[in-house]
Amino acid sequence: MTRAYVGLGANLGDRERTLREAVDALGDEEGIEVVAVSTLRETDPVGVGEQPPFLNGAAAIDTALEAGELLDRLLAVEQHFGRVRVPGEHAPRTLDLDLLLYGDKRIEEPGLTVPHPRLHERRFVLEPLAELDPGLIVPGRGTVESLLSGVH
Repeated sequence: MTRAYVGLGANLGDRERTLREAVDALGDEEGIEVVAVSTLRETDPVGVGEQPPFLNGAAAIDTALEAGELLDRLLAVEQHFGRVRVPGEHAPRTLDLDLLLYGDKRIEEPGLTVPHPRLHERRFVLEPLAELDPGLIVPGRGTVESLLSGVH
């Protein structure tokens, strides 16, 4: 089993209900066990123009799936909750599930970069991760706690 962390976000509809149901749906997937879920927090959109506020959090999961398989499951859950992904667009969304970390692996494949490429710059990602595990190491970057102290 590999410990992975998933970013949770939504800024359309009943955000809290959607995020909680999405976490339940992930836990129902074969090869995925949800270990912990952070507090959900309202955040302003970052770098996406005029949009409603987000509700964000993170989940720690243990998985028997490879990173690419896990990503496919995340995308399927998003789609189930009405998410339509348009490449290059950052439109408001019913659900956003990002694979933030996959064990201590660094992965660069088409369509999959782990750790998430902007994780270290985003307070709305780092705060929930720090809540789940302040000593968590982001490969190539350091601990979540130290990264959080450097974000304004």
